[in-house]
Amino acid sequence: MRQMGGQDASFIYNEAPRVPQHIGGIAIYDPSTAPGGKVTFKGLLEHIQSRLALVPSQRERMVRVPFDLGHPWWVLDAEFDLEFHIRHIALPRPGDWRQLCIQAARLHARELDLDRPLWEMYVIEGLDNVDGVPPGSFAIVSKTHHAAIDGMSGAELSSVIHDTTPDAARLAPAVMPPGEPVPAPQELLLRALISNAMRPQRYAAFMRRVMPQLQQIQGLTQQRPAATPTAAPRTRFSGAVSAHRVVDARTFTLDEVKRIRAAVPGATINDAVLAVVAGAMRRYLQSKGELPAERLVVMAPMSIRSEADKGALGNRVSGMLVPIPTDLADPVERLKVVHDATVASKEAANAIPADVLTDMNEFMPFAFVGLASRTAARLRLADRSAPAVNTVVTNVPGPQQPLYLAGAQLLHQYGLGLVGDGTGLFHTVLSYNGELSISATACREMLPDPDFYAQCLQSSFDELAQASGARDRAPKSRTARVR
Repeated sequence: MRQMGGQDASFIYNEAPRVPQHIGGIAIYDPSTAPGGKVTFKGLLEHIQSRLALVPSQRERMVRVPFDLGHPWWVLDAEFDLEFHIRHIALPRPGDWRQLCIQAARLHARELDLDRPLWEMYVIEGLDNVDGVPPGSFAIVSKTHHAAIDGMSGAELSSVIHDTTPDAARLAPAVMPPGEPVPAPQELLLRALISNAMRPQRYAAFMRRVMPQLQQIQGLTQQRPAATPTAAPRTRFSGAVSAHRVVDARTFTLDEVKRIRAAVPGATINDAVLAVVAGAMRRYLQSKGELPAERLVVMAPMSIRSEADKGALGNRVSGMLVPIPTDLADPVERLKVVHDATVASKEAANAIPADVLTDMNEFMPFAFVGLASRTAARLRLADRSAPAVNTVVTNVPGPQQPLYLAGAQLLHQYGLGLVGDGTGLFHTVLSYNGELSISATACREMLPDPDFYAQCLQSSFDELAQASGARDRAPKSRTARVR
């Protein structure tokens, strides 16, 4: 039994039917590499069950403190049922990319059962007509509550269930430890009261430690106000979201992304991605006659996970606000401006030590965090005030060698993001085995044409690659693989 940290608990407090607080992904596998050339659902269940002993958090359920007087607790579920969490469906013919995206969006829109361990997987067969994917392949759509995981801990968890060879030795069936009894409400209340009695003393010590950093940040903000934008222009993604989602994505070669970033000295892969997103949002909003004159603002989460935190689940995430040049038509100029903006934003974000950011969450007033954030969002929507950001772009680097699940090779990965009021469009960037995917998750009413937005991502990438000379510098034997 262990208690959630403040950052993790905030996702529980913000949970609502229209805005479920989980993240996830789509992974596509080729079963022809498995022993015998196929993978059965029973085989997948046995494989994942054999790895559960390595990730006991997958068997933990959440228990809330009465009246939310303290953060929730994780308790090892005594009634854990693997087949509740891993389910099996199939696409109807022809089993194409669009059908997979529609099915993934429907699954992602549904809330998780908060009385069970907070994750689900859907094995989807029938991928017979997806470009670049062998017929007979299958996909896994996964969902995990953000209270339990962030992007980097998710990548670490993925490494536990995958192997680096298709014929890896199978683990013996795991012996599961018995579950824990759910603590009585009076026990949880007593724990909360004891902890809360010590909060003023801990808060005073925290403020003594953090005041020098706060003064440093204030000085930096006054010197470089552009590094910390305080508001973003309103767009179609700034309103209240519906309960419905859409998903689409594009895949690019990582080599070409690296050649693009080389066009601007010091630019990173993340800078190149932000420049592509800037071009895509500019193109999409222009097509609707809705492009603001002001630059859009991106929230870019940053992992603050240290070596000591490696292997731990939960959230160790900060974030920086980056104005992106959607007002510029020149793609290379957009990359230059993005690079300058991220350098300034990182300087502002790094001014606060990572442990200060996580400790600050521990002193937030429990469930009032969710109530306050939802109320603030409703007030912003009601008076149409400026949103804080226009979209989120999170970049999670992955392994650059093939991975296998029960012998089936992982071909492609795409992310499913968290959409909320005021931020109806979320971009997830994943890299794996020489590829980089940019996925868009959005409210269906705000983005009724996700395939067109995916084409905007493709067009933005193509124009940046062409203008930066990345295509001219490409090895003659290699061609860009895009979906």
